This record gives sequence, structure tokens and C-alpha cells, in this order.
Amino acid sequence: MNTSDKGFNTKLIHGGDIDDVFGSANVPIYQTSTFRFKNAQHGADCFSGKSDGYIYTRIANPTIRALEKSVADLENGFDGIATSSGMGAISSVYMALLGAGKHIISSDAVYGPARGILEQDFSRFNVEASFVNTSNPENIIKAIQPNTCVLYIETPANPTMNLTDIAACAEIAKKHNLILVVDNTFSSPYLQKPLDLGADVVLHSVTKFINGHADIVGGIIVAKDKKIYKQIRHAMVYLGCNMDPTQAYMTLRGLKTLAIRMERSQENAMKVAEFLANHPKVAWVKYPGLPSHPHHELAKKQMKGFGAVMSFGLKGGYQAGEKLMNNVHLALLAVSLGGVETLIQHPASMTHAAVSKENKLEAGITDDLVRFSVGIEDIDDIINDLKNGLDKI
Repeated sequence: MNTSDKGFNTKLIHGGDIDDVFGSANVPIYQTSTFRFKNAQHGADCFSGKSDGYIYTRIANPTIRALEKSVADLENGFDGIATSSGMGAISSVYMALLGAGKHIISSDAVYGPARGILEQDFSRFNVEASFVNTSNPENIIKAIQPNTCVLYIETPANPTMNLTDIAACAEIAKKHNLILVVDNTFSSPYLQKPLDLGADVVLHSVTKFINGHADIVGGIIVAKDKKIYKQIRHAMVYLGCNMDPTQAYMTLRGLKTLAIRMERSQENAMKVAEFLANHPKVAWVKYPGLPSHPHHELAKKQMKGFGAVMSFGLKGGYQAGEKLMNNVHLALLAVSLGGVETLIQHPASMTHAAVSKENKLEAGITDDLVRFSVGIEDIDDIINDLKNGLDKI
């Protein structure tokens, strides 16, 4: 079914459908490493690109292609590239778009390993990186060098929940001939469409909201045009970080309920944020849906909703946060986010532990910051869990 003219939920259910000889209602799992050619000429045509037949699952696979096409359709992009993890997606983008002597500008508050691999690994190959608060476009402009080729932003940012104006970044990127890459993990295509706002590449850890059930790890990249798509696809194939067919099947299954999960979890998140903002032991709350958020108006402009993730700090600092995390029982003390279950964690000592203390503070990742990903449980149970934990402080 061609879903290009259909609504979002219809695309979720029917996007990426493939022709199956048995008429399966779901995309089958093509759990095979290699594919049989019809004849020698067919094999040669597949390798030369004259035929779009399948060769080897590291290169392409029908189950994986269904997911790639589905998410690309949701993001209004040219095509998608599924990877074995979110870091596989980030690494493929870096490998394709960066090179010796090149420079990348990145949001300072990004997923820890996305920063770490630039500082510790790509730096060994003479790739320079500048990390700035991209919430202020002037910081981006000041950081541009003659060798800058990529502007990489994460909005909302992990874990500070700062927002970056994607359209403003697109204008800067176009003027300075930069490729704009947006990590859209925290919003998903349901809440935010960076390509529509001028980005060239959008990526996700599908481990989070897109799959939404904390049972697979994966990533996906969607490019706006064919040229960049082919660059990144080439890098991914040679890196060997392709997604597995069963991962793709599980992600397709989770994807079908993305909209209804997002609606429920962000409805819960607003109530949690309001509860925390009014609690006497809470020092501050950063959630885009609160008018107190410094980028609340931008969130209303570029997002369909405010999402399900927030950060907050307690008046007792890290010790109080540790006490809270040790005394909640419904919220799981675990990294990741975007699942049906509520999660709580401490970025400074967990997901961003590899980032230096100085760089963490510059990015706003303070020791008192607690990240909270709200699930779809009954809201009274989530709030009571937090209330009981706060009472122990």
C-alpha cells in the first residue's frame, strides 16, 4: 500500500509493507544471511546496481528495508538506513560526513558516547570538534571555521532538555555550506520532523520511543536527498553495523503503537512535571511543556507535543537525588528512555560518566540532575511512587 497520502497512524500500521507470496499480515522475518540469485546474470545485475534484488543481509534485507522505508516515510525523507544500535547510526553519519582535517560543531549536551567518540576516537584521525550551546544560534556562528562541514544538534538535548531552533540552524547551515544533522530520539517523528524544518539528516536510537518496549537495541538514519543517503549507506555497509532482521521485525511491531504511546506518556509527563515543580524538596524542573522552561515557546513552534522526558534537581543536591533513586519502586533505576515503563537515572555518573567534569558543567549536566522518562502507567501510581521516594529525603 502506498501510504504517502495517508495520516500518521495509518502510516504507522501500513507503512513499509512488502510483497509477500503468502500474504502475511505482518512483514515476515527474513532470517537469512544471503540470498539466492535467479541466474548468473541476475547476480551480476544485483552487484552492478542494475537490479535492486537482495544480495547479503549486511547490505540489505526485506525485513530491514520495510522498517527503513516506513520511518523514512514518517520523517518525509528520501530513504532510511537501519543500524544495529543508536551509536551505529551516529558512527555511520560521522564516518560518512567527516574526514581528516574536517571540523564538526555539536550541541554540548548530547548523548555521552556521541561526544566521546569524537573526542577520543575521531580526534585520532585529525577530525576537530567544537561543542557549544546550540540553543543560542550565535554560539554556532562563532564556532564555524573554514573546515567546518557538519552541524550536529540534539533537540531536546540529553539530558539538559535544552531545545535548539532547527529552522534557524538550517539557515546557518545553508549559508555556510554545512550538513545539518538532527538527533530526533527524544521526540520521535510523531512530535518533530527536522527534515521539514530544513535539516539534511535525521537519526534516532530506535531503542527508545520508536520501538518503545525496552526489548531491542537499534538505530536509524533518514536522509533528505539521494546523494547524502548513498554516502551514509556506503559507510554503514562497510562498517558492518547493519540491523538484524529480527531487530527490524520487533521495531516494526513497536512502531505501530508509537502515536498512542507518545500521547499517553506525554500526558503523564505534564502531570509529573507539574507535581515536581510544586514540590517543596524540588529545586528546579526542566520540561518543555512548563512555561518556566526557557525554550517553551520554541517547543510550541517546532514540536507537536512536549515529549515524555524531563530533568530535575533536588534541594539536597546529589545526595538527595541518590536517596530518591534508591527509594522509588515503580520507576526503574535504569538508563535508556522512551519505553512503556517509567525510568529514572543519574546522567553525571551514568550515561555521561565518560564526559569530563569540566565539560559536563559547561553543558549544564550538574551533579544534582536527575533524568526521568515517563511511561504509560497510571499517573496516580507514578506520582505516588515519586511522592514516597521524596518523603524518604
